[in-house]
Amino acid sequence: MRRREFITLLGGAAAAWPLAARAQQPDRMRLIGVLIGFAESDPFAQSLAAAFRGSLPKLGWTEGSNLRIEFRWGAGDADRIGMLAKELVDLRPDAILGMTTPVIRALARETRTIPIVFALVADPIGSGFAASLAQPGSNITGFTTIESAMGGKWMELLKEIAPRTVRVALLFNPATAPPLRFYMPSILAAASSFAVQASTAPVHAKDEIEGVIAAQARDPGGSLIVMPDAFNLTNRDLIIAPAARFGVPAISSDRIYAESGGLISYGVDFAGLLRQAAGYVDRILQGDKPADLPIQNPTKFELVVNLKTAKALGLTVPESILLRADEVIE
Repeated sequence: MRRREFITLLGGAAAAWPLAARAQQPDRMRLIGVLIGFAESDPFAQSLAAAFRGSLPKLGWTEGSNLRIEFRWGAGDADRIGMLAKELVDLRPDAILGMTTPVIRALARETRTIPIVFALVADPIGSGFAASLAQPGSNITGFTTIESAMGGKWMELLKEIAPRTVRVALLFNPATAPPLRFYMPSILAAASSFAVQASTAPVHAKDEIEGVIAAQARDPGGSLIVMPDAFNLTNRDLIIAPAARFGVPAISSDRIYAESGGLISYGVDFAGLLRQAAGYVDRILQGDKPADLPIQNPTKFELVVNLKTAKALGLTVPESILLRADEVIE
């Protein structure tokens, strides 16, 4: 074979190599820390971990070969999350994946140098994690879960499925929830348009949840918005059961809420976000800086309705909701 033909063939072959092969991973073992704000025993949390973990081999990372992952689970407890954040940072990982606002808040206190990729964070700018979406400008970047206008959408859907609603309480734990001000303008605007009185209902412990729901049931027309919050998600069964018992319609941003017996949910495709987060972790391990990776807003939302729960509450789900639903649980 002539030398010129050999060089041409070699150049063509290199261009055709798969991306994963061209970006051959280094021989040394890389370490990723993962801090999840939910309990390890929670099937929903495990599904998120699996979505992230399952995406890494497709990007050329194999656990036990060129990658090690250290998982930690916060169980919706702010103090525990803070302790685990320090524990992970002390391991000096090459990158950290964090899920939920309290997790990123804790990690940001511990390090300004280790790259952090987040998921399940609503307001990274308002929370002080980044300078802007386009140019985070720090060691933190990732994927948001909710736009501020979502608050109005929850109010609209709740009024549509439970038209007798005249009062709505926003259930959240101040220690673990994203800043409430992120959602309030859209919630209050929608509530005003429907002549609904909206009020905040902060809770600090599990045994306070039932009291909030019972208060909404004392007079007709009380409903509930289960705000995005690691505490709420971890304790969803303690919200769903009394809501059913007291006959209080409730909406959540988390799909697992409706799947677990809640009335209705509207929110982002979480598994999809975790697969995207794996892509950002890969880019960081390849040398990209978080400051240069834009924070991305969600593009896919899911509406889930539980017809069995609606029937138990004496509600008739409008055809308009059924036609828009991504899943209807019979």
